[in-house]
Amino acid sequence: MPVEIVDADPAQLRVELRGIGKHFGGTPVLSDIDLVIEPGSVHGLVGENGAGKSTLSKIIAGLLVANEGTLLIDGKEVSFRSPREALGHGIATIAQELALVPALTVAENVFLGTEPRRAGFVRRRRLRARFLALARETGFELDPDAVVGGLRTADQQKVEILRALARGASFIIMDEPTAALSGHDAERLHGVVRQLADSGRTVLLISHFLSEVLDLCDTVTILRDGRLIRTAPAAEETEATLIEGMLGRSLGSVFPDKSPAEPDTDEVLRVADLVAPGVNGVSFTVRAGEIVGLAGLIGAGRSEIAHAIYGAARRSSGSVEMAGASTSRGSIASAQRGGMFLIPESRKEQGLLPQRAVRENVTLSDLARIARLSWVRRRAERGHVRDMLERVTVQGDARRTVSSLSGGNQQKVLFARALQRPRRLLIADEPTRGVDVGSRRAIYDLISARAKEGIGVLVISSDVEEVIGLAHRVLVVRGGRIVDELTGDRMTEQNVLHAAFTEAIPVHPTPPSEDA
Repeated sequence: MPVEIVDADPAQLRVELRGIGKHFGGTPVLSDIDLVIEPGSVHGLVGENGAGKSTLSKIIAGLLVANEGTLLIDGKEVSFRSPREALGHGIATIAQELALVPALTVAENVFLGTEPRRAGFVRRRRLRARFLALARETGFELDPDAVVGGLRTADQQKVEILRALARGASFIIMDEPTAALSGHDAERLHGVVRQLADSGRTVLLISHFLSEVLDLCDTVTILRDGRLIRTAPAAEETEATLIEGMLGRSLGSVFPDKSPAEPDTDEVLRVADLVAPGVNGVSFTVRAGEIVGLAGLIGAGRSEIAHAIYGAARRSSGSVEMAGASTSRGSIASAQRGGMFLIPESRKEQGLLPQRAVRENVTLSDLARIARLSWVRRRAERGHVRDMLERVTVQGDARRTVSSLSGGNQQKVLFARALQRPRRLLIADEPTRGVDVGSRRAIYDLISARAKEGIGVLVISSDVEEVIGLAHRVLVVRGGRIVDELTGDRMTEQNVLHAAFTEAIPVHPTPPSEDA
């Protein structure tokens, strides 16, 4: 059923940038950008983290003001001082960082600032009716009365999309809109994007998923180090040409070569009949040097399994053993003592202290090594951090805040923290979310290197290609259970999606035995 968009005949906007430049504290971020975005098109913007994509989009959206150059809308020069001014000209943004009010409901967030009112009071019944009409037209199934703070990331993303559509924008900027969506939800969003363009609206799509850019976009612009490399029809580009333009060199294979996992190596992890919030009787093993992937839809229970294993969620029953020794229920410290480390799904909310220095984020989980009598020995910390950052290829001053790093380097800081002491098991939950293609390959190399060192790795990802490209075995999760185990020739995207969407009998990939 085709998606209908409200206001089917919006005013079309032609956005033009001439000689746009932007710098922060003397450091140039954008230099001499000339770009035309034609109305009624889907225009892709690609580049590594730090290439200037988000800065460029923020200038168009009124979040930033250019230091040099001119912004024109339909041939008229404008200078937006706020997103409200940009919205007044028909420009709306769906940001990479969600800008929602957690305590308000879905409907209140969608119509925030445009609520139907009478005598200063919100007309709740009319607000709800407007929301239900919009949700029906877009095909997004959300409870208008649900509190946004309690929603999954994917559903919060849908709220952002609905808010932009509700404001009748003619030019919509989407910054990594599918990064937190499952394959099904992403495809639904793709339908919305196409329908937006068909209805005369313009979409500026910023995405690290190059296949998505090529599938959806009419035109693609490549940025590198704040400069425009080229703008070309998407039909004339391939993933390889985009990567070469973004990096200034060819990348080679996306995934590192897999070293075969030895079947007779020792088990580093044994999970038996695990039950926890969102986990319903899971059993499997991971061997030394083996990469095991957890695949499935968002909400299937993949992250919940990881948290229960790591002790971040209390287990109701079942057991978790590290190298034959049981770990305590609900105890992260016990898991870490056993040699386990978790790189969480959300680095900003669960992994990093954004306003603290890079060096402090690296040493956070191993302060005993560099502290004496409760005081951190700065010289020892500097040397230790320097070694760790070199291993994960993060350059620059370790005293700067971690929030100043690109998404890829922020993720590498978490890997640096994981490498501080010997590990038996590394759990990487969405290791490349929001990471550019160059950093993605570097992170894949880090994961592969850990396996070659004999560390067991559990990789969780919504990107099916990523799971298949890295893992020796793939476990498909549905409803908090493992419903299929894929190895060898059965490790295909089709089989993963079939198991993820189809009701199946739960399987025990490696049933616990008394002799093990």
